[in-house]
Amino acid sequence: NIQIIKTCHSPQLYNATSYDTTIVAIITLVVFPGMWINAFIVCVLCIGWIKKKTLNSNEKILLLLGCSRFSSLCFSWIYAFISKIYPYCLLVHPIFQLLQGAYTVSNCSNIWVSACLCVFYCIKIASFRNSFFIYLKVKIDRMVPWLLLGSVIFSMITGILVYNTIDKAVSTIRIEEHFYLSNFVTGFSHAALFTAVIFSALFLLFSLWRHKRRMETNCMNSPSMEAHIKAMKSILFFFIMYSINFMSLILTLVYATKYNNHVIFLVLLIQHAYPGVHSLFLIFSNPKLEKTLLRVLSCMKHKRQQ
Repeated sequence: NIQIIKTCHSPQLYNATSYDTTIVAIITLVVFPGMWINAFIVCVLCIGWIKKKTLNSNEKILLLLGCSRFSSLCFSWIYAFISKIYPYCLLVHPIFQLLQGAYTVSNCSNIWVSACLCVFYCIKIASFRNSFFIYLKVKIDRMVPWLLLGSVIFSMITGILVYNTIDKAVSTIRIEEHFYLSNFVTGFSHAALFTAVIFSALFLLFSLWRHKRRMETNCMNSPSMEAHIKAMKSILFFFIMYSINFMSLILTLVYATKYNNHVIFLVLLIQHAYPGVHSLFLIFSNPKLEKTLLRVLSCMKHKRQQ
């Protein structure tokens, strides 16, 4: 192990090519804004939590979502940097296992909490007379902490599974055999969550469409119509973003063992851009976060002018 550590800093054994350096630079340009955006969400919510001593259900989801996305981008960038600039460092046990395990925990938490956010919006905004749906609408605020706790626990279990799988794989010749179970669990969980997002989006869109039609039939011009249309646009944007991210995850599983660098690089860009772009959209969908962000940007602008 000592010899391996020494080779990590030996330029004679490995020199990063211009292609590798360019990849790291592009990923950095994509990752760091996303990290800043999610760190902003976490900081604003934590400051509000300290002042008010409490958080509503939406803020709890956004807080955990921001934390998971920030850590996911952080671990992903560290792995991309080491794998391209100092790849021999990944041979030092257990650096590779720890990075992949930690990234899996944070990424799975990101996916699960994103699905919880979509389901939460659906239950809160949609209007159905079904007794079970009414029960969920009343109890959703009490269920949110348990849903978030379950998301974290499941993510940690998945991360441990990935760590053990990689730890066994690196010591064998036929590596692909050890990844069947972890790939199956990852693919199944993403497919299940994507299905939940689809049904949540469809239920919400149907409810909002029915509400709009009812208002038009009664010749009502309520101010809530604009809010409902805004909610329809928000959930459509979320659905499109989640669909793109889900397809990139599927491509990752398909091309993981085919060494198609161009496809993998494109998929990585999509996966790295998604947390930042969607979190930025969440900021502008939240009046409190939007107001704070605009105030921060205004202060930065005045300081530059001075």
